[in-house]
Amino acid sequence: MSTERSAQAASAPAARGYSATKDQLRTRLRRIEGQVRGVQGMVDEDRYCIDVLTQISAIQAALDKVALGLLDDHVKHCVKEAATEQRTDEMTTEMMAAVARLMRRG
Repeated sequence: MSTERSAQAASAPAARGYSATKDQLRTRLRRIEGQVRGVQGMVDEDRYCIDVLTQISAIQAALDKVALGLLDDHVKHCVKEAATEQRTDEMTTEMMAAVARLMRRG
């Protein structure tokens, strides 16, 4: 391996890993996709606005749950690993930016 490639490998983020399996994530995301399709149907059927908004709220809550689960895994694995590699400042900044994006809605 060349010096340049080994430097790139050293600075590359750690391999992504989820404690929730990809199958579990896919299942949740497919369920959310189904909910979105349901809302599309509700709009096509001219359903009562409050009912549509209620379903949208449920979709947002489901997405928030997926996001928080991923963030939890990130903290437990990636941030923990960064601490052993003396990269806590970098990883903390990245994590807080992700939290800020999650909170920025509306």
